[in-house]
Amino acid sequence: MEGNIFQPYLHAESIFRENRDVLRPSYIPDSLPHRERQINQLASVLATALRGAAPSNVMIFGKTGTGKTAVVKYVGHEFRRADIEDRVEYFYINCEIVDTPYGVFQNVGNRFIQDFDERIPFTGLSTERVYNLLRRKIDDAARVVVIALDEIDKLVYKSGDDVLYHLTKINDDLHQAKVSLIGISNDLKFTEFLDPRVKSRLSDEKMVFPPYNAKELGDILEQRAQLAFDPGVIEEGVIPLIAALAAQEHGDARRALDLLRVSGELADRKGRNHITEVMVQRAKNKLELDLVIEAVRSLPTHSKLILLGIILQQEVGIAKLTTGEVYDTYSQLCRRAGLGPLTQRRVTDLISELDMLGLINAKVKSFGRGGRTKEIQSSVSAPDVKRILNRDEVLRELRSYRPKVQTTLI
Repeated sequence: MEGNIFQPYLHAESIFRENRDVLRPSYIPDSLPHRERQINQLASVLATALRGAAPSNVMIFGKTGTGKTAVVKYVGHEFRRADIEDRVEYFYINCEIVDTPYGVFQNVGNRFIQDFDERIPFTGLSTERVYNLLRRKIDDAARVVVIALDEIDKLVYKSGDDVLYHLTKINDDLHQAKVSLIGISNDLKFTEFLDPRVKSRLSDEKMVFPPYNAKELGDILEQRAQLAFDPGVIEEGVIPLIAALAAQEHGDARRALDLLRVSGELADRKGRNHITEVMVQRAKNKLELDLVIEAVRSLPTHSKLILLGIILQQEVGIAKLTTGEVYDTYSQLCRRAGLGPLTQRRVTDLISELDMLGLINAKVKSFGRGGRTKEIQSSVSAPDVKRILNRDEVLRELRSYRPKVQTTLI
């Protein structure tokens, strides 16, 4: 169509080869550099499934971007290649998306139901009935079912450990089939919230993935860059710079790959045929804003209320707040939103979590014999954060709220 706004971009030459998705964390290459030991360890545990026996349940821990998901998906792919007798069913579920017991049971159960009319509906049945349907379908044949639950902590925090209790004891109710679980989490402490029976069954084997260092990240980037770009597109110092930046942030390979991809996209949009260090710095600034948006969007409601209270106080001129001032504003916002406020002790914990996420700065200030408190201030762009918070249905009623300015008499 002549004059279409997309025409200039469609006909422009791109520095990417055909598939830029190789720079996305979801892409699983033919080899995973610096994760050979973890691959072999997981394979040694799961190999018994190929002989018809149920492997031990496995819990995998590690920070974001340390290759946990990639290794589990890679091993699943290798499973399918090795399973020439079709003895094993290997499923991957992201519990950030499927985060209820009903959803997990329905998702797994429907993998075994070929007839569309017999499939478990998206909603409408009791969780117990869906579990029984799942159990019967799994037990139709002698097989081993391996279920990998990524972000398993999100499932537990939202819906409790009932689904894990059922899945860890399901083998007691099966006659032909056997089930094994792989749990993936970046929260080392979430198992503290599990029932002792679930905890002991789920953690038969534990694996901890260490962060990548700068050299390892450089190797990963080199591997993906060869797939994504023609030789000479990336200037010499770009990959070492990206690897160093990502290594500073706990060795996050996802962050490194995103930084390389966005650098390429920025160069592409400007019609450049090289990726430079300047493009990397611009991509870094863009990604940091995107990370803040995602972090704020995924906060629990009460954490959002605390953050909103801090921002609103700063808008009326109070740059640094004490824990008590934050709690007072938070309590006012809760009442305005029709919610019961948490205790001040719990709010103090949530303030610490916001500090860990980098959304606020909370420094302890000592008054000698007068005790200690925290000086709290926002560390992110207030307009950007407010725009995200205003999209929350619960917080929508608070758009016009302005906190009362308290004056201290001396």
